[in-house]
Amino acid sequence: MLGVCQTLKQYFLGILKAKGTLRPPERQALFGSWELIYGASQELLPYLEGGCWGQGLEGFCRHLELYNQFAANSERSQTTLQEQLKKNKGFRRFVRLQESRPEFGGLQLQDLLPLPLQRLQQYENLVVALAENTGPNSPDHQQLTRAARLISETAQRVHTIGQKQKNDQHLRRVQALLSGRQAKGLTSGRWFLRQGWLLVVPPHGEPRPRMFFLFTDVLLMAKPRPPLHLLQSGTFACKALYPMAQCQLSRVFGHSGGPCGGLLSLSFPHEKLLLMSTDQEELSRWYHSLTWAISSQKN
Repeated sequence: MLGVCQTLKQYFLGILKAKGTLRPPERQALFGSWELIYGASQELLPYLEGGCWGQGLEGFCRHLELYNQFAANSERSQTTLQEQLKKNKGFRRFVRLQESRPEFGGLQLQDLLPLPLQRLQQYENLVVALAENTGPNSPDHQQLTRAARLISETAQRVHTIGQKQKNDQHLRRVQALLSGRQAKGLTSGRWFLRQGWLLVVPPHGEPRPRMFFLFTDVLLMAKPRPPLHLLQSGTFACKALYPMAQCQLSRVFGHSGGPCGGLLSLSFPHEKLLLMSTDQEELSRWYHSLTWAISSQKN
């Protein structure tokens, strides 16, 4: 992977700096701390090749904050890339030309940019294995143990940053699909779990299909807008929000794993929902997700 990073530095960063195809602010937004991370890896490499594991990895830990910065910038980086590809013809031609080089094996720039985070995972696997297999009497033991702890903590923070960014993307996507007073404010303080169609079984009459969005704290029921609606076709009107902290969940039927689907009962202080699916596996996924959401509100 370090070879690909070297090639990326040579054919993207180096040429972009020399030609000025991107202004420095856009280049910084696109690559973030990528070049500094590459430099830290280059510093580490001679230690690894020389067998000085403890000394090299302990020194490498001084640069770990760069990975947090890089992860925090990743969403901005991808946004900048798409914006520049759309509006900057010179940059678009440059990227296409560089991506066609055989050195990149068909990978696009958007695939190459996250390589430092993948390499951090490799460093974690390496240092944890070294620490576990180095005896306490070895002069490297303390250095490797400390490096394993620091690199693992950084990898976990990077993972958390990535999960939050993905969740924020889901929340913005769902918000764009919804309209109605109850749908406002969905972009803060909650985690998206799943969405899908379920049939609402009323006390009288035929079941009605509704789109449901499940978050850690609420279940949102929405109705599709008419396909011929000029301004809001393809969106949903929020019909109800149900607090998961007040939900009691049970399966009315659908335990057997057969092909007939099943029925879930959701009881709230002032309302009861019967939700049906003809897909047994889908019903089970909803049941487990709802169970998790309810338990998360009680912990």
